Amino acid sequence: MQHNLARGAYLLALATLFTALLNALQKITGSTLSVVEIVFFRNLFSMPFVIVIALRGGLVLKTHHFGGHVMRSVVGLISMIMTVVAVTHLPLAEQQVLSYTQPLFLILLSIPLMHERPSVQRWIAVGIGFVGVVVVATGKGLLGAGHGTVPAWAYAVALGQGAVGALTTMQIRQLSATEKSTTIAMWQAILMTVATAIALPFVWKMPTQADVLCLIAVGAFAGIAQVLQTEAFASAQVSAIGPFAYCGLIWAALIGWLGFHEIPGVAMFVGGLLIIGSGLWMLRHERPQKQKVVLETESSSGA
Repeated sequence: MQHNLARGAYLLALATLFTALLNALQKITGSTLSVVEIVFFRNLFSMPFVIVIALRGGLVLKTHHFGGHVMRSVVGLISMIMTVVAVTHLPLAEQQVLSYTQPLFLILLSIPLMHERPSVQRWIAVGIGFVGVVVVATGKGLLGAGHGTVPAWAYAVALGQGAVGALTTMQIRQLSATEKSTTIAMWQAILMTVATAIALPFVWKMPTQADVLCLIAVGAFAGIAQVLQTEAFASAQVSAIGPFAYCGLIWAALIGWLGFHEIPGVAMFVGGLLIIGSGLWMLRHERPQKQKVVLETESSSGA
């Protein structure tokens, strides 16, 4: 474990850039290809990067909790599919903002699943965060026009992805009690690739040459983002560099504006400040061990 704050912050901000880029490419291919097809190639082409990470920490596939890995991969696959659907129909900045609700759902899910008792500060943060969600989803008419007409169900999918992403975090916590992180990552990559490969013949749409290049880039960017994120959290304490995970909103807004002519409205900025503010508040009051799990999930969704 190093203690290089500048290096950790730079790498984490760079990881969010690659995540924003892969979401933009998923948005492009999502208009013509099936969601399962996109997710398959994302997992396939990111596999070499996952292997690199696993080899550095000791590649171990032996497990006594194969069923847990299967459930983790199923939920993770649902989360990826929901992300592709959300970025295809929502402006990139709005999808990115709503992805930051994962820590809020993590608190809510920790009550029935982990039997935890959230503090008053966390409940206040949850309330503020969901006010931000309401502002983003419904505030366009009141606070300023957004980009085009976005179906209401797309916001529901983006919000649902936050909840599913939080559930994956809970599963990682449970598996981490007995499994190495590299074992969890490898089984996830293998099982997701196999599952989508089985479904691929039923949803296959012939990609164009441009689509193929985009799909390769999606997988590569996903793998690069994971490597950068891993290096970032190995460079400095999560509590110190955690706020830089929110750089993803800057990248998403810029890419959406320059690449898709998406101009964020006032509602997105106001709601985004509320959601991010609640996340930073929780980060301040979280224990270091829990912070790492939450922020790793935030950066990889759409991760």
